Amino acid sequence: MVEPRRLLLIFFLSTLLIAYSNANVEEIQKDTEEGDEEVKVGGQKALGVTYDARSLIINGKRELLFSGAIHYPRSTPDMWPDLIKKAKQGGINAIETYVFWNGHEPVEGQYNFEGEFDLVKFIKLIHEHKLYAVVRVGPFIQAEWNHGGLPYWLREVPGIIFRSDNEPFKKHMKRFVTLIVDKLKQEKLFAPQGGPIILAQIENEYNTIQRAFREKGDSYVQWAGKLALSLNANVPWIMCKQRDAPDPIINTCNGRHCGDTFYGPNKRNKPALWTENWTAQYRVFGDPPSQRSAEDLAYSVARFFSKNGSMVNYYMYYGGTNFGRTSASFTTTRYYDEGPLDEFGLQREPKWGHLKDVHRALSLCKRALFWGFPTTLKLGPDQQAIVWQQPGTSACAAFLANNNTRLAQHVNFRGQDIRLPARSISVLPDCKTVVFNTQLVTTQHNSRNFVRSEIANKNFNWEMYREVPPVGLGFKFDVPRELFHLTKDTTDYAWYTTSLLLGRRDLPMKKNVRPVLRVASLGHGIHAYVNGEYAGSAHGSKVEKSFVLQRAVSLKEGENHIALLGYLVGLPDSGAYMEKRFAGPRSITILGLNTGTLDISQNGWGHQVGIDGEKKKLFTEEGSKSVQWTKPDQGGPLTWYKGYFDAPEGDNPVAIVMTGMGKGMVWINGRSIGRYWNNYLSPLKKPTQSEYHIPRAYLKPKNLIVLLEEEGGNPKDVHIVTVNRDTICSAVSEIHPPSPRLFETKNGSLQAKVNDLKPRAELKCPGKKQIVAVEFASYGDPFGACGAYFIGNCTAPESKQVVEKYCLGKPSCQIPLDSIPFSNQNDACTHLRKTLAVQLKCA
Repeated sequence: MVEPRRLLLIFFLSTLLIAYSNANVEEIQKDTEEGDEEVKVGGQKALGVTYDARSLIINGKRELLFSGAIHYPRSTPDMWPDLIKKAKQGGINAIETYVFWNGHEPVEGQYNFEGEFDLVKFIKLIHEHKLYAVVRVGPFIQAEWNHGGLPYWLREVPGIIFRSDNEPFKKHMKRFVTLIVDKLKQEKLFAPQGGPIILAQIENEYNTIQRAFREKGDSYVQWAGKLALSLNANVPWIMCKQRDAPDPIINTCNGRHCGDTFYGPNKRNKPALWTENWTAQYRVFGDPPSQRSAEDLAYSVARFFSKNGSMVNYYMYYGGTNFGRTSASFTTTRYYDEGPLDEFGLQREPKWGHLKDVHRALSLCKRALFWGFPTTLKLGPDQQAIVWQQPGTSACAAFLANNNTRLAQHVNFRGQDIRLPARSISVLPDCKTVVFNTQLVTTQHNSRNFVRSEIANKNFNWEMYREVPPVGLGFKFDVPRELFHLTKDTTDYAWYTTSLLLGRRDLPMKKNVRPVLRVASLGHGIHAYVNGEYAGSAHGSKVEKSFVLQRAVSLKEGENHIALLGYLVGLPDSGAYMEKRFAGPRSITILGLNTGTLDISQNGWGHQVGIDGEKKKLFTEEGSKSVQWTKPDQGGPLTWYKGYFDAPEGDNPVAIVMTGMGKGMVWINGRSIGRYWNNYLSPLKKPTQSEYHIPRAYLKPKNLIVLLEEEGGNPKDVHIVTVNRDTICSAVSEIHPPSPRLFETKNGSLQAKVNDLKPRAELKCPGKKQIVAVEFASYGDPFGACGAYFIGNCTAPESKQVVEKYCLGKPSCQIPLDSIPFSNQNDACTHLRKTLAVQLKCA
């Protein structure tokens, strides 16, 4: 007799496996590697998308999922096919995206699913490339996107509390989420319908704020889970960073090292999934450069999969551009430029190639990972082996880890002496052969070049139009209105005006004493004018939005006019009670008067939403005709600049370099490419971002460019560039393992595709270009990085000639490290393990 508990367990697991089943699933991804045995329930193939504790099961087969985040509104639709293609070539088999509520419903009841917001088109393109899709519906997404994806109008719904067990919020959330899921179902885009969508996400990182709402937070999580399940998408739903995700929703990990930080699924029958492996760190204005090495990323992925992980999603694989006003508070226009594909859609090496190699290495381990059982062996003080072995078969995969962050170590594993570089993992798909080490990069490197366009910058002449600060505006209130509510996310700007009468005895008597205007603001920034003259600016930061502006000003006897231009740099995108965030001036005083400090906060203030140039649409061809443009002077605040340029030569991506500018926005042919802020310097005394992407899709043969400069920059040095990664490099040592691309599994065993597995430098030009120059070559102990290599203490004299022989005039080349010229009597580095560093130019 079967024990009741055991019977209950069998019934539960069987129910789970068929919970998301459907007989119409199309097999999207065909994998030639071993380990594709079908999963069966009751002797039948498990159709649809199901899961167990080991992995997702798609159309009856387990999958290792390597997903890349690409957000459709952060690029133009003409870029989508190339981005998806490059992701697939990098070993990605799934594309993840958020759904952007405020892009799709900017006005309540008015929907936009066109252009860069054509979600259906984007998902269909993923399908055309035979990849899976992961759709994170939210509808709160954070994503460093304006207002976390929530439309502004939601703030003004009476009684609303965002992301809580609050009826007004739940009503609108349910309506939108239902709309999105129904739209995707109508287009048959979920996997059981033959589409690519295998996972959907409800909410986003809610655990981080859940305690702020107490029991209303707990009940909201349960409600959100029930909502998701009620939509009958028939694919598993996930909640990221949500310990109490209700069954059968899968809780997932976000972070840099989920192999060590993830507390695991909240039920034993759920797989370990990683929804955000951060490829770098997004930047805000004022930040220094942020980096995350390819080696660290690869280590984190190998670690996670060695410890029962079965899916990783790179956030972001391609970050793209925050066009217009879509970025969140203080976030730069460029987003996750350090991903495997940079802002311009170019492969960033070695990150793209090294991740491709770790994907390949893990795929070679698939049979052991899916059907084996793990054991952990201690190989040293900081060294361990995680071994996956399928009982009764030869299927075996080992992950040898050296967790010492400073020193390489030798370990003995199954009779072999294996060297492990510091903080690295070696992958052995057959428990014998090292095909990959996370710290040893065998793929090529590259360097990005910004090339001044001869055509676009020819006859580039500017004209200017300067705004005049208003006086005596209507729409009056006793105190300045709150800035978010005033602008309603229709503009970054709002004017506040007031006036005051001063007598001769109110003003300072001494010539060297001037009154001071003090404005305490809740954010984000203010430009101040007194009697039509620019008095100065001040702003907050991402960390501290509030600030105080203090400027000496010139006041006169009689009536004085004060105009404050408050500005925003995006709406908040995270935290509890977002609907209760505020910005704008809260206290305005004048110090230094003979009669003492004068508080003019309640002096009566006029208001104007937006600036005149926006209302006249000076950034469009037609709107620009509504004012008189003049020759530019030396620059001043709140000035519009207009010019024309021809489309740059070639087909490389295009950018504008904002040298000499302060803060503002750029339009190309009437379309905003985003905010710039060149005079907000990082601690390194450099702008956080200097080059701004101009999509080729925005360009015509002749192009109108309009700049709004807020703080006095001069555009004389602004110029158009094309962007390439035609500088390619390699740095390979004698101890590098062969590339995992040189191996395959056949008949259950690991086999090499080639006879020669000795280290070699492999380089390939992008596109259809060829190698035209060897800019650096040294076989010895060179140092530096791609674009800045240097010869070390010793080098083989004939290094450059050998590289030229192998590479010049070719689209790609391979340079064996043991080639004869490197090992003859001229070898100057016999005492050390040599490295070959090469830098080539493609054209």
